Amino acid sequence: MTDAQETAAAISLRTTGGAPPDDDVTGVTPERDPVALLEPREGIPPVVADADALAEVVSAFARGSGPVAVDAERASGYRYGQRAYLVQLRRQGAGTALIDPVACPDLSVLGRALDDTEWVLHAATQDLPCLREIGMLPTSLFDTELAGRLAGFPRVGLGAMVENVLGYVLEKGHSAVDWSTRPLPEPWLRYAALDVELLVDLRDALEKELERQGKLDWARQEFAAIAAAPPPPPRKDPWRRTSGMHKIRRRRQMAVVRELWETRDRIARRRDVSPGKVLGDAAIVEAALALPANARALGALPGFGGRTGRGRLEQWQEAVDRARALPEAELPQPGQTVTGPPPPRAWADKDPVAAARLSAARAAVSRLAEELTMPAENLIAPDTVRRVCWEPPAAVTAESVGAALTAHGARAWQVEQVTPLLVTALHTAAEE
Repeated sequence: MTDAQETAAAISLRTTGGAPPDDDVTGVTPERDPVALLEPREGIPPVVADADALAEVVSAFARGSGPVAVDAERASGYRYGQRAYLVQLRRQGAGTALIDPVACPDLSVLGRALDDTEWVLHAATQDLPCLREIGMLPTSLFDTELAGRLAGFPRVGLGAMVENVLGYVLEKGHSAVDWSTRPLPEPWLRYAALDVELLVDLRDALEKELERQGKLDWARQEFAAIAAAPPPPPRKDPWRRTSGMHKIRRRRQMAVVRELWETRDRIARRRDVSPGKVLGDAAIVEAALALPANARALGALPGFGGRTGRGRLEQWQEAVDRARALPEAELPQPGQTVTGPPPPRAWADKDPVAAARLSAARAAVSRLAEELTMPAENLIAPDTVRRVCWEPPAAVTAESVGAALTAHGARAWQVEQVTPLLVTALHTAAEE
């Protein structure tokens, strides 16, 4: 048995929980125990932190061959925003590079050197925004997390995938550390280097498995859509996403949430710290519910009496007072502008026939997703199903439903798989 055959057979066992099909490879040897991966093959590379070192990396990676593994570390929960504080790359012929994007904030020259190269990322949509900020954006990519989902793996974190597919254990103890720390400790750098050590190997094994399952073209369509997607527009009224917002019932209270959230955001941006370190969401909601008349009353509320809140009590109270003084006409309106269908829980009252369509469509999508061994949300976006079921084509045909799916962003493979299900669901609901 070749190495490729053994890998495919082992993946089949892990994804299906049983033996490979009769026409697959046979005689699979028992899986070996996972091996701890403790050190990068060439050791921990020095961190690139100046123009000369960056030029050497660009030259080496431009001369390398095959796909390039790419990862980025952020300081979520510590710093404001989602900027990258370390970028890791690995490519055959170039080895591993660790780049400090604080010292080298413009990596566009590296991005251009890799312009015609396939980038291998794990959960690409998490890293692409911060990579875009420093001038790095792939024209072609392979997402190992999404590949794992399409292939039917129940656990798709990088550590689980490397262990289940390649038989190695990655140490994941530093995933949530403050990557803005300088200098970065050696154990963190080792962890970062190991994150890209086997990423191309994982990509190659998953490509074989997707091809075996007949899903490789589906995956390529998904990867192409991710690579071509524009940056998302700024979120409207981000203060509405404050945790605990469901407790807020009155418009005056909503205004307090807005004023406190925006004040906190300005402070966090100026200090370059996570907003939660300035003032917690729970404290914002408490102040909105209580509508305190002065700083003393505000300081008695949970979240404002500690060291973090006391130093800025007057500033927080000024925000509350601004909300209290707003004319009625300037108070925020409940909810956000809805551009799509209403929440599904409201469908039964608003449009019982549409609710029946959605119920039938959801059930059909779930059944097919189970047959294809992939999450239903990867088979077709739930929002797309809702939109088609809320406003179906005037004449429900395979052509009209397929066109509607395409208009809502579904890929060709999704249209092919889901259109027959939706046509049936829409007709069935209309006949009941």
